[in-house]
Amino acid sequence: MAYSGKYKPKNPKKYTGDYTKVVYRSLWEKHAFKWCDTNPAVINWSSEEVVIPYLWEVDKRYHRYFVDLKVKFNNGETWLIEIKPDKQTRPPAYQGRKTKRYISESMDYVKNQNKWKAADNFAKDRGWKFVVWTENTLERMGIKPKSTKPLKPYTKRKK
Repeated sequence: MAYSGKYKPKNPKKYTGDYTKVVYRSLWEKHAFKWCDTNPAVINWSSEEVVIPYLWEVDKRYHRYFVDLKVKFNNGETWLIEIKPDKQTRPPAYQGRKTKRYISESMDYVKNQNKWKAADNFAKDRGWKFVVWTENTLERMGIKPKSTKPLKPYTKRKK
C-alpha cells in the first residue's frame, strides 16, 4: 500500500480548490481526507490550499507553510489542521550527546513550533481554530483504524 498518492473525493463539491489534485502524503492524511469528504458535519474542506508565512528561528528567514487541512463545519467553525506524528510535537529526548539525528530532530521541532505559532495567529486573526492532530487524535476520533496485527520481531536475513 502506498503511503502517498492522489485522493479522489467522493463529494467533489465539498472540496474547495481543484479536487483532481488532492495529494495525501501519509496514510493518516488519507484517512483524514476521507473523514472530511464523508462527514456530514463538514461543509467544505481543502488540503494545502492555505499558505502561511512563518519566520524560522534557525535561519532567521521567512518560509511558506502549507497547512494540511482547512475544514469548515456546519456549526460555523473553521479549523486549520496539521497532521503530525506525536513524536514530532515534543522536543527530542537528549541522550547525552548531540548526534546528527538529535540535531536534525531539534531543528524539525523548532521549525514545527515556528509554523504552528504562525498558523495559530493566522487562524485567530480570522476567528478560526488551529489544531495539531497526531496518530493518537486520529485513533480517538475513529479516523485512523487501530493496528490490527502487531509488528513481527526483526530478524536478520541470511545472505
